Amino acid sequence: MLGRLIVVATVCAAMAHAQPERPIKKSKEKKEPVTQALGALPEPPNAIAAETAKLVFHVSPLSAKGLLSQQIRDALKALEKARGNATLVKLRAFVAGTGDMRRVQAIVSEDFSERKIPLPVVTTIQAGALPLTGAQVVLEAVSQARGVVNPNGLAFYSAQSAKEVGEAVAQLQKAARATAMLRVTCFLNALEGIEAARTAVAMAFPAAAANFVQLTRLGMQPLAACEGVGRPDTRRDSAIVLQADAMYGQPRWSSSAYINTPKIAFSGLQMAFHDEDADIRLAFDRVVKMMDPAGARELFYFSIYGLTRGVEERSLAARDARMKGLVPGPPAGAMLMFEGLPSLDAAMGVEAIAAAR
Repeated sequence: MLGRLIVVATVCAAMAHAQPERPIKKSKEKKEPVTQALGALPEPPNAIAAETAKLVFHVSPLSAKGLLSQQIRDALKALEKARGNATLVKLRAFVAGTGDMRRVQAIVSEDFSERKIPLPVVTTIQAGALPLTGAQVVLEAVSQARGVVNPNGLAFYSAQSAKEVGEAVAQLQKAARATAMLRVTCFLNALEGIEAARTAVAMAFPAAAANFVQLTRLGMQPLAACEGVGRPDTRRDSAIVLQADAMYGQPRWSSSAYINTPKIAFSGLQMAFHDEDADIRLAFDRVVKMMDPAGARELFYFSIYGLTRGVEERSLAARDARMKGLVPGPPAGAMLMFEGLPSLDAAMGVEAIAAAR
């Protein structure tokens, strides 16, 4: 019995040894996916020229929903709906709160690039607060419509300053007589009594898009300054008229600028990173240079955003020196103190509007 088992075991072992080896299938090597680096977002243009007769002005509604990024996207959607088929050429954003204000430009670049439409000029300023709890951003927009909406050109009004907003609105209304106001922006040192400010603007300029911004978080003195842009009722012969009204009381600024040129160019923001005279002059030099490709001729409106009182006189001196002989008189505009700028090292910022070829 034992012998038979040994024979059987030997035969089985021989048969197993005689079977051909099965080929081992080599598994395909898994290739690691190639890492795709996202391309850098395109930068907004330094300046854009648009047709004066076709410019339209909007202000985005305030929202307290979500954080800064969501509010920026919601504001852009609201502006897109309001402007219809008009082409956006300029955005000015006022950001309040602790969010990174650089998100404005990044989201604008991302949104417009995805939709393959031209980027507008973008300016971002940090304000003290906005007149809605939780609101972190408001956007002012300028777009170019397809048809003529300003047959007599446009009038830009300097910020009329007073101790309270009712007086500032009254001054702006007096300066803007015979003009249909399109947009009004009131800069305030405090937001207590904002409803009275809204009422005053609505009564004086019922058709205007209105915006209210607190300049800094801690306004030390009562201040209200309201600027605007409007559509003149009649056409003037001169292409550019800078009006220096005695009631405005600031000889270094014109109270208004009437523009009847075919195009207007809007610049982006240029910053000075120190408060020395040379640094501030360089910021104005860059503004002038950046507008050359847009065909800018005469810079008639300046918005100067300071962070300290020390740069105010230096900024005006640099502007006057740079603009000497380039404009027919003191330009219109405003010099106001704000909470911050997109760079922590900035001492002041400036942007301009010019007549263009």
